[in-house]
Amino acid sequence: MAPKKPEPKKEAAKPAPPTPEPEKPKEPEFDPKAVAIEFNADQIDEFKEAFLLFDRTAKGEMKISYAQCGDVMRALGQNPTNSEVMRVLGKPKPEEMNTTLIDFETFLPMLQHVSKSKDRGTFEDFVEGLRVFDKEGNGTVMGAELRHVLATLGEKMTEGEVEQLMAGQEDGNGCINYEAFVKHIMAG
Repeated sequence: MAPKKPEPKKEAAKPAPPTPEPEKPKEPEFDPKAVAIEFNADQIDEFKEAFLLFDRTAKGEMKISYAQCGDVMRALGQNPTNSEVMRVLGKPKPEEMNTTLIDFETFLPMLQHVSKSKDRGTFEDFVEGLRVFDKEGNGTVMGAELRHVLATLGEKMTEGEVEQLMAGQEDGNGCINYEAFVKHIMAG
């Protein structure tokens, strides 16, 4: 019997190279100098007073760390996401958050920008989002389920933050009327 001739190797079909995802349009860099301050003098004085409460410098230099910016904004009635705060700060490195300080004059345009942000949800938006968890269609959601969602999805909240937010909201069955809950949260 004659030896078999080796069959010519078939070239394996090469998978098509993955198509690159289209680049997301880049957000314009935040420019504090381009922000017109629309606050009145009384508001600015009130903001300065609150800002000073967060000043931890040894000599009261009227400066706060980057890590405190979101807290100060929230203390002044704004509700920026962590990503919004990072964007107005210029996306600093994690190690800069506690070491880099900013003064009030630098902070004020950031606060103005955040106060003009249109990314706020409406009452209807929040109610619609919570309605997804209303399994019985009776206007309530389980408190345990809401706790889980707040602690694990999106901008995760700490257990303490969740407990503070939900204090006094559950009925005797552990359910929460989500329309009343949204009104409570939006009222501040």
